[in-house]
Amino acid sequence: MELREIAEDVYACLQADRGLGTSNSGLINRGGGLVVDTFWDLPHTRQLIENYARVWKGAARRVVNTHHNGDHCWGNQLFPGAEIIGHRLCAAAMEKERPEMMQMLQSAANSDDAALAAMARALRDWDFTGIELTPPTTLFDRTLELDLDGAQVQLIYVGPAHTAGDVIVHVPERRVLFAGDILFRLCTPIGWEGTYARWIEGLDQIVALKPHVIVPGHGPLCGVEGPQEMKVYLQYVYAESKRFYEAGLPALEAAKRIDLGPYAQWTEPERLLFNVERAYRELRGEPFDAPIDALSILHGMYELKTSAATLSRGSA
Repeated sequence: MELREIAEDVYACLQADRGLGTSNSGLINRGGGLVVDTFWDLPHTRQLIENYARVWKGAARRVVNTHHNGDHCWGNQLFPGAEIIGHRLCAAAMEKERPEMMQMLQSAANSDDAALAAMARALRDWDFTGIELTPPTTLFDRTLELDLDGAQVQLIYVGPAHTAGDVIVHVPERRVLFAGDILFRLCTPIGWEGTYARWIEGLDQIVALKPHVIVPGHGPLCGVEGPQEMKVYLQYVYAESKRFYEAGLPALEAAKRIDLGPYAQWTEPERLLFNVERAYRELRGEPFDAPIDALSILHGMYELKTSAATLSRGSA
């Protein structure tokens, strides 16, 4: 975990991308302090607070959640008394994900189900005990502007893209933008609710704001090259998915046939299957928030990963 000053009074707390759950956070150290996103469990959020305590005079008075996924908000309770801000749909969805379910998945490390066992191993660095879901109580619909002792902060709704309630946080005078999971940098994106078109539009909105520094939800800091590259990835995956959908191939078979090229080097490239399934959902004309068979996709991703590993060994 690294604390980095990226502009005057603006910091990023970065976790090296090791895949599942290793998200980023931000601090605007003005007007009592505003934290952008907490972490997935209480131990990691306590470490986040220890990092921010190196530069702040007291715990932040405000927390913004960019969306409802647990790796961006399950540490909220460690900011008692803070005003927690988020989009209305973020707050409404926060009960959808439960720490108890993640604990249950952790217990499957010795399961005969290879995919579940692999998931349990991926979760071993996290501790989901003691989490009390603490949703935003200051809600907005389109935009919300904050004045932190003269530092203007713009909260902008860009969903439904990654989730229904996606928000980006823009600090225009500092040329800094916190993108939440609208942007995954050098790691494979995954989206739960929303459409490709809206996600791409959100990436275009980020580029149009011309930030010098972007803090992605996952992955290293970047400039506008980050959202530009991810836009190309999404466009490519959607076009390939459409081609295989029209040819009548199941999503898993389509994912096996898509040539990822440079994107194969991104973290967890097997998430491609999730993105193909999402494209298929759109192509079938289903709602952007139609239920997802996450367990089936988990098994498919494991098959995709192991088949790719087998091919790699065979070509070595």
